[in-house]
Amino acid sequence: MAQTVILHLLERLKEIGIKDIFGVPGDYAFPVNDAICNDSDLKWIGCCNELNAAYAADGYARIKGKSALCTTYGVGELSAINGIAGSYAENLPVFHIVGMPKCSLLRNGNLIHHSLGNGEFDLFHKMVQPVVCASTILTPENTVGEVERIINAALTRKQPVYIAIPADYALMELGCTRPHKQISLQSDKDTLQTVQKLILEKLNSVKTATVMVGALIGRYELHEPMRSFIEKSGLPFTSMFMAKGTLSETHPNFIGVYNGGILDKDVQEVVETSDLVISFGAIRSDINTGANTVTIDPQKEIKIHPDRVCIGHAVYHNVQLEDVLMGLCERVQNLGIKVPIGPQGLGEPVGVQDAEITPNSLYPRIENFIAEGDIIMAETGTASMGLVNAKLPDKAVFFNQTLWGSIGWATPASFGAAMAAPERRVLLITGEGSHQMTVQEISQFARHGLKPVIICLNNDGYLIERMLCEDPFIYYNDLAQWNYSRLPDALGMTGWFSAKVMNNAELDDALAKAKAAESGAYIEVVTGKMAASEMALALNRIVFKGKGWQS
Repeated sequence: MAQTVILHLLERLKEIGIKDIFGVPGDYAFPVNDAICNDSDLKWIGCCNELNAAYAADGYARIKGKSALCTTYGVGELSAINGIAGSYAENLPVFHIVGMPKCSLLRNGNLIHHSLGNGEFDLFHKMVQPVVCASTILTPENTVGEVERIINAALTRKQPVYIAIPADYALMELGCTRPHKQISLQSDKDTLQTVQKLILEKLNSVKTATVMVGALIGRYELHEPMRSFIEKSGLPFTSMFMAKGTLSETHPNFIGVYNGGILDKDVQEVVETSDLVISFGAIRSDINTGANTVTIDPQKEIKIHPDRVCIGHAVYHNVQLEDVLMGLCERVQNLGIKVPIGPQGLGEPVGVQDAEITPNSLYPRIENFIAEGDIIMAETGTASMGLVNAKLPDKAVFFNQTLWGSIGWATPASFGAAMAAPERRVLLITGEGSHQMTVQEISQFARHGLKPVIICLNNDGYLIERMLCEDPFIYYNDLAQWNYSRLPDALGMTGWFSAKVMNNAELDDALAKAKAAESGAYIEVVTGKMAASEMALALNRIVFKGKGWQS
């Protein structure tokens, strides 16, 4: 078979490990859609809309390290752009393939559908530039070189890329097959040796030190060297919210999640009184730093970023995170520094059996429900904040969208994660406000034979907004009330276990049945309108300087 533009792109995506492509079809994208569906090595995963498809690709990339999305020109790609922006902010390589109109139509200036009707056909390509690390419009002449450039950018930067293909060009044979030289990012050898020497000297001169494992350790798939460094050095380690579960929370060197000054004062004291804190790939966003309450002395911190190292106020450029970490693994020795504390978890559930469900009765029960190897997808807002200090079992991983924070993300992202690892149990924790935005995507679980556990917290409105705005009961925080526990039946999820629970006894019974079910499970948990977790209450106090809402 002749090597066409689209076949070459798909072959290269398969070679880097992408076998599943999320998307919504469209007429301009039909040549791409057809090529995907006609390739026995690829799976087309149709989604309910383009935004959901982008969220699903985001969730998939969190598990597999990369993903692909396909939409049509204009209406499709713009619907997906919010999800792509989230993947850009949170360092996830998503290959966004866009089917464009035929070049013959574009050259003639035809007035065509899915356009703005002004004869400008590169506007959407321009619109996406701020949220991708590289972009291209493929032609028969440039395909080979451009595909390699795009792949290299996505995998080194760990961010989305944009690949547009005019419908007529997609089916044309390649006009140039000259291979493009791959350019990998290289550390400057002298700078690398300097920073490694300085880091080891600092470590050998202090009495206490803590390692901060950041989210980028997960994105760059550096779990094993990170674990090796901790075990060889013997250092205690922590993570902030965004990196929760990046390394096993059952590891004996784990001290708990660091939330600045708003939660877990024991962890705060260990971190902030350490003679040295070494952070690897940490992202210092507001929510990730406990509403900017982190108070680590800059002179006592070493920050290792993907392409630079900061030692105190000195910055060393042109050194790669992986190279620094691998070099430290080879040279570090046990430093004899004691691990001062361990994670406490959420403790035993409180509340009598017939009492209403509260955060203190709910979240410890969810913590006990989580099993080894689970994938927890927790929605932005109070649904995820209640689990920040839950102790995860071994091999369990936890994801929320800490930086971008687009509500509605978790429901399709959990579908994407389940497609990435169908052998593992996915646990979706979401509030009903977020759930309403993207809820139709749960139908895909049944369509693909997946069996997640969905816990939808029904607190009668946007609780995180209530915690952050002047008048928590203002009308814009209210929602239409749905019969959430009936959604599985309405959306074709035949045979699922489904329940609506109002008290602790009903919650215990539902969790037990969900655990034993051979199907997927959906549990609607009804709580009070202002039943917020400790972290959400802390944010409320910070926003209103201690004068926020009080129960």
